[in-house]
Amino acid sequence: MTEGSSEQQLVTRLLKQWGSGNKAALDELMPLVYEQLRKLASICLSSERPDHTLRATALVHEAYLRLVNADVAWEDRIHFFAVSARLLRRILVDHARAHHRQKRGGGVEMISLDEAVMIGPDKAGEIVALDEALQRLAAHDQRKSEIVELLSFGGLTYDEAAAALTISPATVHREFRMAKAWLHRELTQDSASA
Repeated sequence: MTEGSSEQQLVTRLLKQWGSGNKAALDELMPLVYEQLRKLASICLSSERPDHTLRATALVHEAYLRLVNADVAWEDRIHFFAVSARLLRRILVDHARAHHRQKRGGGVEMISLDEAVMIGPDKAGEIVALDEALQRLAAHDQRKSEIVELLSFGGLTYDEAAAALTISPATVHREFRMAKAWLHRELTQDSASA
């Protein structure tokens, strides 16, 4: 058993204990997952200007508060990071909406999906437009939306996303490409109609 798999098993065991009501398991769990959550938050915020009010630590703490209050039957660490990805996305979108109230990103230059998780004051409308496009994608094809969320917001690998969704990594790769193309078309149409 490798050190990584041992830690992964420990995280899974602690998640299940926490889900069963053991609050001490949460205290033991958070130091194990905190760095990964902070890394995900840092990636999301790497393009922010230095004096921006939203910091990776604040993003992680907000996600932590929401996770603590979440009523989730944790399956394993991949499930935990998938839920965390969804929360990080929701927090980023809420932050963007608070700083940019224009409907559907009106008049804002569209960016690629890969850049979309990097929000700044000049990109707030874009993250809102991306969120709305992801909601439309979820209505059209839930799995493709989940793949985008896991890979782009959750920082999971293709293998981890495949395990979370019980599909093959090749399917994840293929559907991620199709989802990106679909989202690009949606975002381009949004900017053309704005």
